[in-house]
Amino acid sequence: MTIFLAFILMLFYSCQQDNINSNQDENKIIQLDEKSAQLIEADNAFGLEIFQKIRAVSDKENIMISPLSISVALAMAYNGADNDTKAEMEQTLKVNGLTTDEINASYKSLIAALQSLDKDVVFEIADAIFYSQSFSVKQNFLDINHEVYDAEVQALDFSSPSAVPTINNWVANKTHDKIKTIIDNLSPNDRMVLLNAVYFNGIWSLQFDEEGTHMLDFHKTDGTNIKVAMMNKEEKLDYTSNSLFDAIKMPYGNGQYNMVVLLPSNGKSSQDVIDNLSATNWKNWMEGFTSEDHVVVTMPRFKFAFKMPLIDVLKEMGMQKAFQPEIADFSKITDERLFISSVLHKSFIDVNETGTEAAAVTSITFTTTSAGEQPPKKYFIVDKPFVFAITEKDTNAILFIGEVNHPEYE
Repeated sequence: MTIFLAFILMLFYSCQQDNINSNQDENKIIQLDEKSAQLIEADNAFGLEIFQKIRAVSDKENIMISPLSISVALAMAYNGADNDTKAEMEQTLKVNGLTTDEINASYKSLIAALQSLDKDVVFEIADAIFYSQSFSVKQNFLDINHEVYDAEVQALDFSSPSAVPTINNWVANKTHDKIKTIIDNLSPNDRMVLLNAVYFNGIWSLQFDEEGTHMLDFHKTDGTNIKVAMMNKEEKLDYTSNSLFDAIKMPYGNGQYNMVVLLPSNGKSSQDVIDNLSATNWKNWMEGFTSEDHVVVTMPRFKFAFKMPLIDVLKEMGMQKAFQPEIADFSKITDERLFISSVLHKSFIDVNETGTEAAAVTSITFTTTSAGEQPPKKYFIVDKPFVFAITEKDTNAILFIGEVNHPEYE
């Protein structure tokens, strides 16, 4: 399972290495200032911890998250938090010691850099804020998220049947249709949906030979074996080994992006690797790779989707008040009393002989504690004969017209 975590985490930063061959373009390098480096360390620590907790509670055999997507979505929401709610989000996101301005500036530069590393790898990050048109949002909150995270901002009639499709269409578009929906409905008290989407499509620097793919045994943790399509190739790769696992880095494109595969040692399991995930261990592991000229890789193709609600996990990590209707403080968003009613994460991955396609979406729904003052209701009771017409809106042309004196239905 750590294959999937490692892959997504490697999207956070560039693993600098020699060009795969002299014909490839020279790698671009992300130059990090002190605050940006601190933010990446915080993101990795947060990502590793939330992955561990999701693995502990999920009953799915295959899981994958994008810590980057979750972090960015929460960072956008963080711009609207204050007092204890803000402090708890800082603690959970591991960004203690960074100011709000430093967090925003670091994300802005990091996101821009990640999307321009490799012409042979598509890596896109998109953000959006959809809010109820009857909801009074503080302009500064919208401006910060638009300027820093390039968030698309749109007011919608949340009571309209078109609101949910509009939000889901944005998700489908930004993930190239790999994730088609993120919300099923909007409640009468929902006021805002904040979204982050991440999409990756990379071709292996050296592709697997499709003729070398064969059906072989895959040994499951429970002792059973299944036949799966195993890909095969020999390549010069970065490799490391310790008492817990053997690992390789397989590059995409010109080598800016890699898939890291952590294979548990004999007597160890993927859960043992997960149990040892920490920011310190991860950093040490990544520094332990050396180049090997001849590495024969045999691994399965795989493709799956994953979905996980995150509120319970985030509560366990220390983010409590943001989800409590009478306590949450999002006063930098609005003067109304808001709380987060939903945090949902969806992901998709397809790994094959050619490369890897992956996507993830994180949605955060803000809800008000009361519906507020409602307009007076009008009652229209059709309890006597009536006339009806069907017309065309723009021309007012009458398409159908009739009268009903004796309603019946057969």
